[in-house]
Amino acid sequence: MPEAALVAHELVRVFGGRRVLDGVSLTAAPGRRIGLIGENGAGKSTLLRLLAGIDQPDGGTVARPPDLGFLHQEMPFAESVTVAEVIDDALAEAREDLAELERLAALLATEDVEAAYAERLELAQRHEAWDADRRAEIVLNGLGLGDVAWHRTLGQLSGGQRRRLAVAALVVRRPSALLLDEPTNHLDDEAAEFLADQLKGLPGCVVLASHDRAFLDEVCTDLIDLDPAVDGPVRFGGTYREYVRQKRADRSRWERQYLEEQEELEELQQALGSTAHRVAPNRMKRDSEKMGYGVRANRVQSQISRRVRNTTRRLEDLERRRVPAPPRPLTFEPDALTSLPANELLVSLRQVRVPGRLELDHLDVHDGARLLVTGPNGAGKSTLLLVMAGRLQTAGISRHPDLRVGLLTQDTEFANPRLTPRGTYGRALGAERVEQVPLESLGLLHERDLGKPVGALSVGQRRRLALALLVADPPHLLLLDEPTNHVSPTLCDELEDALGTGPGAIVLASHDRWLRQRWQGTRLTLHCG
Repeated sequence: MPEAALVAHELVRVFGGRRVLDGVSLTAAPGRRIGLIGENGAGKSTLLRLLAGIDQPDGGTVARPPDLGFLHQEMPFAESVTVAEVIDDALAEAREDLAELERLAALLATEDVEAAYAERLELAQRHEAWDADRRAEIVLNGLGLGDVAWHRTLGQLSGGQRRRLAVAALVVRRPSALLLDEPTNHLDDEAAEFLADQLKGLPGCVVLASHDRAFLDEVCTDLIDLDPAVDGPVRFGGTYREYVRQKRADRSRWERQYLEEQEELEELQQALGSTAHRVAPNRMKRDSEKMGYGVRANRVQSQISRRVRNTTRRLEDLERRRVPAPPRPLTFEPDALTSLPANELLVSLRQVRVPGRLELDHLDVHDGARLLVTGPNGAGKSTLLLVMAGRLQTAGISRHPDLRVGLLTQDTEFANPRLTPRGTYGRALGAERVEQVPLESLGLLHERDLGKPVGALSVGQRRRLALALLVADPPHLLLLDEPTNHVSPTLCDELEDALGTGPGAIVLASHDRWLRQRWQGTRLTLHCG
């Protein structure tokens, strides 16, 4: 029995009058692993739910294999169900294969069951049924659940443990099509790498939505960018690394074409103005022109008029087909910065102690520094940023007297949730700075969201607004706590590029593997205890 493809055709889904998906098609053949990328709200989770049959489209069709697996946000089991029962459910198909094979084998000598036996044997081989129980233990260990007793109930597990158990159950089950929504949430580096290896070993197809760029790069054979584009969602065959390289090349070509067209437009407009001046009515003729003017006038007028028509036609054609201006890349605005001497000491920490949260003996941050803070949960990364920002008072820290600090926290809240992003931005920066750097020019929030109350924005949208405030008026010391959480891979890439050229000093705390792998600055690793 060959593996079946997962096929979606022209899917449409409308929420509140807005088309979240508008004619999306995809084919996920066996062995292909498709990553869905795009901004929050682009429709990644919606598309997965349509593919899984959990939600129904307003238009279009889905053909799916019967043994499809979908990673739900919550596990479809009662709180009283044990870990062992979840694993038994995941192994049910493999055990059924073995039981049926045993039954058919007993009938082979007396009945014509060879076709049924062959079909069941193929299923058992695909499910790796003979090794299923051992594989379940390997998967649980690999996803960090090896020390969780199988008799424990789901209600006794943490949210992270339940999420990892849900992932483990799907991997153990080995369905023909596997749909995953943010599968690396709650996974450490080793568990994420283990899961990547497991997915690459599946014979069926995988469709996943993820902000984890390292995971996308390790796992995916194809990417679908759901962000709005002229020709709809764009499918790219290749790794995330190759996708980024291609996007940079496309951006360079776009910018070059735009500049060339702008230069041509300017030349045509100047040529048209110059030619029009030459044929301007009532222009005084010089004495040298009066002799023979009547003989040549019609011919000259005809030539110049033809030149005007040709130039006008070329100008109109270029204006019709010219490419729009490329969106502005994310950059920090340095002209608002009150400069400090180069390499000036901004913050100095000595023997900083926050009981139960942070122990740090020594740290100096100078102007121009790029520092990445890493370490496990509970090591004190967020606490360190709060101390440096002055939001958590403790002994052992000194700051430059003129220092301005900006902090992007993980949980972004605003003082007045009823204000719109425009109102919040204006109140924080002032009219003069808003005029210099309009919120719309940063490209961090969609036009449709600028008039909503900030309290109604998603977590990702609020983080984008907070980032906009820091980008528009950068401080001497910029502190970023998990800045790539809740934002699209494309914005993460832009942010990383901007950090390299941004003003002042930057201290960044992150679990992001892609960012950590590519970091060019210095590092500080904190340890628990």
